[in-house]
Amino acid sequence: MGKIIAIANQKGGVGKTTTCVNLAASLAATKRKILVIDLDPQGNATMGSGVDKYNVDATAYDVLIDEKPISEAVVKETSGGYHLIAANGDVTAAEIRLMDCFARETRLRSMLEAEANNYDYVFIDCPPSLNMLTVNALSAAHSVLVPMQCEYYALEGLTALVDTISKLAAVINSDLKIEGILRTMYDPRNRLSSDVSDQLKLHFGEKVYRTVIPRNVRLAEAPSFGTPAMYYDKGSNGAKAYLALAGEMLRREEQKQTQLVHA
Repeated sequence: MGKIIAIANQKGGVGKTTTCVNLAASLAATKRKILVIDLDPQGNATMGSGVDKYNVDATAYDVLIDEKPISEAVVKETSGGYHLIAANGDVTAAEIRLMDCFARETRLRSMLEAEANNYDYVFIDCPPSLNMLTVNALSAAHSVLVPMQCEYYALEGLTALVDTISKLAAVINSDLKIEGILRTMYDPRNRLSSDVSDQLKLHFGEKVYRTVIPRNVRLAEAPSFGTPAMYYDKGSNGAKAYLALAGEMLRREEQKQTQLVHA
């Protein structure tokens, strides 16, 4: 079964969508089969994948509310070389409609069960709040990738998110764990960045990715061209960082498989 990873942080503006799109494109470039599910009504991951969110046949709304099979809702042509379940303003209505649905917390998990085997990785781009859409993502996921800026308030937000993950794991998804913590928009010249980075490594150890995503103009520009950074400017530091992150993830996965074989 493909690995399902929710990309989540209750704090906005930390690079969730940037991470989702660029990591997905980097892994797709290694010939892995990747699915991105955009659960944010803003539809930024959809637009950043070169797909017009106002002109799609189906969105995450159709999957969650009308139970449209993922195979029928997926957009197969994206600028990043991965498959996509799109989002637009309709997904806001999905959150409201979910309140009246049976097994509302696990709708996405049910829809993914039949389809996850067709992919190596499924990335879910979560909205920046703990709403029913995010709960669906965390219910469906095997793990959570947490992008965060190295600043004081981000540390407080991470503590709250870890608490939320553990509570959800106890109630609806006992397998849920933190996949990794990714430092984004990193400026090594900033003393606070270094201090927070040290705190992260002290508390979360190997869960903190060695790869760091720098502040990078090209990363910020790429979405306006509807393409991941590696296809906008492959020589940029941002594009190289996400390629490095993809490599680190694959190595971690290989190490886990090796350990399981020898266990």
